[in-house]
Amino acid sequence: MTTPTDPEPEGTRPPTRRRPGGRTARIRKQVLDAVLAELGEHGYDGLTTDTVAARAGVHRTTVYRRWGDVGGLLADVLDAASDDDWRPPDTGSLEGDLAALNQEIQAALTAQPPIVTALIAASFRSEKAAHAQQRLWEDRYARCETVVSRAVRRGELPRHTDARRLLLAATAPVYHQLVLLRTPPDPQLPGHAARTAALAAAAGAFAETPSAGDT
Repeated sequence: MTTPTDPEPEGTRPPTRRRPGGRTARIRKQVLDAVLAELGEHGYDGLTTDTVAARAGVHRTTVYRRWGDVGGLLADVLDAASDDDWRPPDTGSLEGDLAALNQEIQAALTAQPPIVTALIAASFRSEKAAHAQQRLWEDRYARCETVVSRAVRRGELPRHTDARRLLLAATAPVYHQLVLLRTPPDPQLPGHAARTAALAAAAGAFAETPSAGDT
């Protein structure tokens, strides 16, 4: 994933959680890698703490003590995804940024093994995973808000554009087609959805009503 060329405005990225290092970090990585491998191969119904422990090469009591159950394992996998340094693409235009973002989403949703879609499906089966999935979505959309703020600074969008509404409108068609309808990936879809959302946003479709202090 690419890194923007412009520095991020201060405070736009949620703080990264500090994680332990050394042997604890190695064991955590082994276990979470095993969760992803098992989930990709066998799905949620085939995921157990025992198979994860065996695949990770750790004693099952280690898994029980730290993660408790499958829900705890899935939640930690999703929380770990927020510890990366990913940034949304910076192509120099709103439409380009949204299209590149949609390309990344489409690639993740169609990758084999189907880890991302398996995690989404698992979030409907586990309350712990559901909460962690929501935290991950919030993290990703918060990071992506810089795409909108850059477009506002470039004069592409009205000043009071609602970043979250625009991002949802731009990315939703990709999730809808691939996750809900399960249609084959369309190479034109990421760009088409981005173009539609960008045009609507430029026309003020996502503009908030400014408060008296902002005018």
